Amino acid sequence: MRLPSFSFAADSPIRNKPLLILAAGHFTVDMYSGMIPVLFTAFRDKFDIDLGTVGLISLAYTGMASVSQPIFGMLADRYGTRFTGFAQIWTSLLFATLGFIPSFPMLLVVAGFAGLGSGWFHPFGALNANAVIGTAHRNTAMSMYIAGGTIGVALGPLVAAALIALFGLEGLGFTVIPGTVIGLWLLTAMRGAAVKGTPRRAAGTPKIPAYVPTGILAVIVGVMMLRQVPTIGVENFIPVWYKDMGYSASFYSALATTVVLATAVGALGVGTLADKYGRRSVMLGTMILTVPSVWFFTEYPGNWAFVSGACIGFLAASTSPILLVMAQQLMQGRAGAASGLILGLGFISGAVATPVFGSIADAWGMQAALRVLLGIVVVSIGVAWFLPTEKQIDTIVTRRQDSLATSTT
Repeated sequence: MRLPSFSFAADSPIRNKPLLILAAGHFTVDMYSGMIPVLFTAFRDKFDIDLGTVGLISLAYTGMASVSQPIFGMLADRYGTRFTGFAQIWTSLLFATLGFIPSFPMLLVVAGFAGLGSGWFHPFGALNANAVIGTAHRNTAMSMYIAGGTIGVALGPLVAAALIALFGLEGLGFTVIPGTVIGLWLLTAMRGAAVKGTPRRAAGTPKIPAYVPTGILAVIVGVMMLRQVPTIGVENFIPVWYKDMGYSASFYSALATTVVLATAVGALGVGTLADKYGRRSVMLGTMILTVPSVWFFTEYPGNWAFVSGACIGFLAASTSPILLVMAQQLMQGRAGAASGLILGLGFISGAVATPVFGSIADAWGMQAALRVLLGIVVVSIGVAWFLPTEKQIDTIVTRRQDSLATSTT
């Protein structure tokens, strides 16, 4: 892949302007995802549906975003990322119409098409971020990019609650503004930093085989999928659970924001820890600590949930940046496909789990559903044990480079 010639301070990601612009774009597109859980209560009342059914909104939006990401990742590798900003504009235009839709089936269709824009942005943005950061602090820089999206998710519940309180569901129409503005900014500001596509092979040129460690990639994808289920389950159903317990909208909106904002804080620090102690060690450590955090959050709701929920979010921050960098290293030359694969398949597990989680809550109560999530965390620790170390990844990359050199001689 032909990357852009672009100067940046490899030892200081905070001064990397393209990275900061991409993080701002990630913030905006993920803000829409963060708004969806707060909308559950409003749509449940509007259409008179149960928790399992209202969870289909998240499945439509996040599911479409997830399954489309590997496809968009391959398109990014082939054709480049020049038009990343259009993904923002597409999402904002469709999301802004959700409050005006008169029927639930139509709502699911539009939510799905809105999620397509999110699926478009994520591999394009991650591929751009991978291109403008240096290798010395790759984990730290990718954590900054991921943190931009996480902060957007964190503020989403507050934005949604404010719009609904002031204008009702029709207030979602105002969400067209930030997506359109940031989309136009990305189209102009990232013109020189966008990744170029891979040139077509000349006629008669043999195709060079690429070594892909499918077993290790399967472990990375498995960890991503299992790790997303409890995190998304907690984030999505905080508003519904606490409303049913009699808490005010200001309380559960603030709690949902605290959980996700803690994830953003954790993401900013996890890259430094991974650079110092190794990605596998950080992943295992944070997952083990997640077990008591989820247990405490489940068994002691109320004010203490701000502490346990913040711990869940903070510890979950290790997942996306660490696994994303692993996959991009293992699939050099196809970083877009790697990004789409890891993010897409990871998020689809959370999307599918949302209505299942809601159905369990309908049948046995929210605490029982949260106890199921605790079991999933334990299983994910076992799978994460097989994640590769940096030394193992370097060995695989070297083997791939040797394979490519042999194929060209």
